[in-house]
Amino acid sequence: MRIGVASDHRGYKLKEYLKEILPTLNYEVVDYGTNSEESTDYPDYAFALGEAVVNKNVDFGVAICGSGIGISIACNKVKGVRCAKVSNKDEAQVTRIDNNSNIVAFSEKVSPEEAVEIVTTFIKTAASTEEKHVRRVNKIIAYEDNN
Repeated sequence: MRIGVASDHRGYKLKEYLKEILPTLNYEVVDYGTNSEESTDYPDYAFALGEAVVNKNVDFGVAICGSGIGISIACNKVKGVRCAKVSNKDEAQVTRIDNNSNIVAFSEKVSPEEAVEIVTTFIKTAASTEEKHVRRVNKIIAYEDNN
């Protein structure tokens, strides 16, 4: 499974940590930047990650910035992305089940251990096939397609 990762300068260290750990868990990691702690603009990396997810260059995405909020907003501007900003593994699980999210975003303040739990929970959780969840996600997709 291929996992895309992206961050701004504030999320850089945590992204780099995930790039080291995820391959030991048998995940291939593709880095969409940034490449240093030099100040940068999160939308640049969010858009690259979102495009990679939508184009199926990677199976899922992981986005990190200072709060996780800005990068999640930017990811969601890419048609076909359903990115959720989460704070813990329980929220990561819920957004996969209920929303069939394809990118998870979080703050650089999440501990490295928590980040691994969030990402692995997100990746391993299947989207619900329950009619109400499918119906709701399909409404989001239809709205996006028509606007």
